[in-house]
Amino acid sequence: MKPMRHLGQLLCHISLLAFTTRRISALAPACTRTAASSHASIPPDVMHFPAHHSHRLLHSRSIVSRSSIHLSSSRSSTNEEFNEAAYESDRVAQDAMAMAAMKSQAEQEYAKLRTPWKWRIRKAVWDFLEEKDIAQYPRPVHHRIPNFLGADEAAKSLATLPEFQNANLVKVNPDTPQRKVRHFVLESGKTLLTPQPRLRTGFFSTLSTNNVPPDVPIEALTTSKGAAQHGTPVSLYESYNVDLVVVGSTAVCPNTGARVGKGEGFAELEWGILTQQGNLDASKVLVVTTVHDCQVLDETGEEEPWMSLLKKMKEEDGTEEVAATTPFGTLTQHDVPVDIIVTPTRIIRVPNRLPKPSGVFWDLLSPQKLSQIRVLQELKKRTEEELGHKLPSGPDEILPPIAERGRRGGRGRGGRGRSSGRGRGRMSGRGGNKDKR
Repeated sequence: MKPMRHLGQLLCHISLLAFTTRRISALAPACTRTAASSHASIPPDVMHFPAHHSHRLLHSRSIVSRSSIHLSSSRSSTNEEFNEAAYESDRVAQDAMAMAAMKSQAEQEYAKLRTPWKWRIRKAVWDFLEEKDIAQYPRPVHHRIPNFLGADEAAKSLATLPEFQNANLVKVNPDTPQRKVRHFVLESGKTLLTPQPRLRTGFFSTLSTNNVPPDVPIEALTTSKGAAQHGTPVSLYESYNVDLVVVGSTAVCPNTGARVGKGEGFAELEWGILTQQGNLDASKVLVVTTVHDCQVLDETGEEEPWMSLLKKMKEEDGTEEVAATTPFGTLTQHDVPVDIIVTPTRIIRVPNRLPKPSGVFWDLLSPQKLSQIRVLQELKKRTEEELGHKLPSGPDEILPPIAERGRRGGRGRGGRGRSSGRGRGRMSGRGGNKDKR
């Protein structure tokens, strides 16, 4: 009896397996059509059940018909869209987190800086640009020279200035809002002098359309990467004359030309080095900046962000007399004021421009800042050798936070700031290397 019972059970299993196989075969054309249209396949857990688990196949028939046929196509087609949306959401969230972290650190640290009034202005302008969506990529603009709506229009107006048109060698900062300015310099056949970002790997690079292959578009030369790839590195001791300087700003005063940058002081350091080395005449060379209109101090205190800033400063300091007309405090010795302010809507020639500095103020240069910049270390060592004694050092300082940026590989031709003899005679025909030792 037992053998017969086992035989009967075996026949039942065989019949059940045959029935299941026929049902799957009947479904195969539909599954094939679905796979062809959506590049999907039947889920592996349905296709590869062991034969001795045939009872699971019966339960899985509804999975095949409901999930694989009807849902696999939509799931496959929306998968990429979903991932893209998730990526964008994550990017926005990361930006918001970075901005919040930088704001928090700024609020905690700005009072420790040597010029806290500058930090008040920076924070007010950065916040306003972001809140009103005037800020442009890269964002957030905190701890950057902020890019702004209308930056290209401001650059076009700058290019109409007679001071620009008469210049041969123009120094322009490497920040994003001045990218179009660099474009117009090259398009006009002038020589562009641009610093390597934060002077961390070298000094300056020069670019001219006469010295790059004709198939390289000007737009490719206006980025830091383009300057490194196609520019000619400039050594600390080359001979040339800067005709015009263009700087980026966070805020400017239209009456005195007082300027607030992003807080790292590189524009002032570059000015100091160039004047000390005889490449720039501080008494003659004009300084121009391009900014959004809201970055220009409203001396009436009726426009934002200046109205709120003045009110906050008075409340914090507990007096109506503080910053009654301007939030700009006393400039330090090395601060470089501007002569001309260009916005998307106007050109402002500063009527009471403050005096410009000349040379490097070693007694103001902190050990922390000096340790960041190799070219300054070289210049200080060479100057001390010439003078025969040590130069003073500035007081310690807490360096302000910098904007988060992704790391990029490769240094290009200008990576180490070495001349390699290629820069001789290329700078507006003003001669080659000149050792100023």
